[in-house]
Amino acid sequence: MRFYRDLVPTFADRSAWTLPAVLRHRAVTHADRVFLDVPGQDVRLTHAEVLDVAERIGGALLDGGCEPGDRVLLMAANSAEYITGWFGAAVAGLVEVPINTAYRGAFLEHQVRTVDPRAAVVDPEFAAHLLDVPAAEAIRTFYVTGRGTDSGAALALLRAAGRTAEPFDVLASAPRPAVLPEVGARDLAAILFTSGTTGLSKGVMMPHAHMHFFADECVALTRLTDDDVYMSVGPLFHGNAQFLAAYPALIVGARFVLQRRFSASRWIDQLRACGATVTNFVGVMMDWVHKQPRRPDDADNALRCLYAVPLATSVADDFAERFGIEAFVENFGLTEIAMPILTPYGEPRPPGAAGLLVDEYFEVRLVDPETDEEVPVGEVGELVVRAALPWTMCSGYYGMPERTAEAQRNLWFHTGDGLRRDAEGWYYFVDRLKDALRRRGENISSYEVEQPILAHPGVAECAVVGVPADAEAGEDELLLVVVPEPGAGPTAEELWRWCEERLPAFAVPRYVRFADELPLAPSGKVRKAPLRETGVDAGTADRERARSRS
Repeated sequence: MRFYRDLVPTFADRSAWTLPAVLRHRAVTHADRVFLDVPGQDVRLTHAEVLDVAERIGGALLDGGCEPGDRVLLMAANSAEYITGWFGAAVAGLVEVPINTAYRGAFLEHQVRTVDPRAAVVDPEFAAHLLDVPAAEAIRTFYVTGRGTDSGAALALLRAAGRTAEPFDVLASAPRPAVLPEVGARDLAAILFTSGTTGLSKGVMMPHAHMHFFADECVALTRLTDDDVYMSVGPLFHGNAQFLAAYPALIVGARFVLQRRFSASRWIDQLRACGATVTNFVGVMMDWVHKQPRRPDDADNALRCLYAVPLATSVADDFAERFGIEAFVENFGLTEIAMPILTPYGEPRPPGAAGLLVDEYFEVRLVDPETDEEVPVGEVGELVVRAALPWTMCSGYYGMPERTAEAQRNLWFHTGDGLRRDAEGWYYFVDRLKDALRRRGENISSYEVEQPILAHPGVAECAVVGVPADAEAGEDELLLVVVPEPGAGPTAEELWRWCEERLPAFAVPRYVRFADELPLAPSGKVRKAPLRETGVDAGTADRERARSRS
């Protein structure tokens, strides 16, 4: 049996596994070296400068009425303000809550209501979205990023609605506080929402030690050092950009380059311009970059390691040769559990293998999801996990004790994902065992998509399932199966328009199929396996095809 044994914690003292401790340490050891590089804003801040701004922000948040343990929403696009707002909340002992900027309506209301926030850092264009949700009444102060007309209009809008609103610069330019709270490794660092299964999305409670350990695993996975430049193109409201890019760079004292957004056509130019040696991809990003026109100088870059989840194996060899990449790395992990399975750097692995067990820090089993009995080697089972060190996995789901108990039954965390292991010790992801979906890097709860659609007067019943995407690593496309109300006949186009007004763009189903009834289990629950098996048939409407004709 083989295991992953390359993980050596950067800091031996586990009491220092907090973002404030690491930030202060690197502000001494790497004071004058650039940490935060945001080309789109022409911002370059050293480790010492980032600490200075973070402590000013943290002190101002506390002076503004927040208390350690309070939740702070961040609903903003990638920017220097996002990073310093996150770090500022951390040094003040506050809990960061990243919010997907595509969210509005019921999606947004649920997450805001769940965490009951006291402050919010928000881009101007998202202020109105928060005003539209009743739960945002709990926010005492809004801090609006940016300068100029848009920022001024958002501040005026919030104030006209009776809310306290200030420019973000009020935080960043505040006096340095004399004292800030002590932040411990077991204290809550963040609440990140992950998609539900048959219910609402759940807020994962991440202690500081959990977030730190997650990031330190990425240090080992990519062999990151302070000589590296780590470029991120993903949104900061995802863990992929936060504790799998920004935080690992902070741990080792590397330069972190934050791009505004992912662009397949500009990726190689961005990579070359900043001198990135490490970067990461999620979902279809790798496939989209590979489809860009080849250039004779594609390999003229400094990139040595690409962290891709999942790895587009059919194009990997050509991608590596084309762009001159030394190593691909991959893992299996979840926000709740960090990464119990990692791939050894630069080592060939069997096709489709996600990696080897990090056995010094995790205990795992593959079990029958109905009985929790372990399955034989080679058979597919649900991955269940326990951590060897305290506070290095999530503390449960915020405000959802029943969901926490369900996930942690029998003293194991149940991932809901089916994997198998071969005799040598390699693990292979096979399928999700739950109804959570993933489309183009976004986790989607089928339940949260179905609920707004059921409110349509012409819909009696509906179910949303995932069907294969066109692109490798595209994960899922969404298929909506609808049983119309008697005498009603909504068209696919009408349903798409209904969804566009009520759902994030990534959650609008691509396919619509009408049916006389949905298959039901004896319990009355919809059986989704038959719907997936039928998939897209000749009578299914395709939104992309309909758009191409219009």
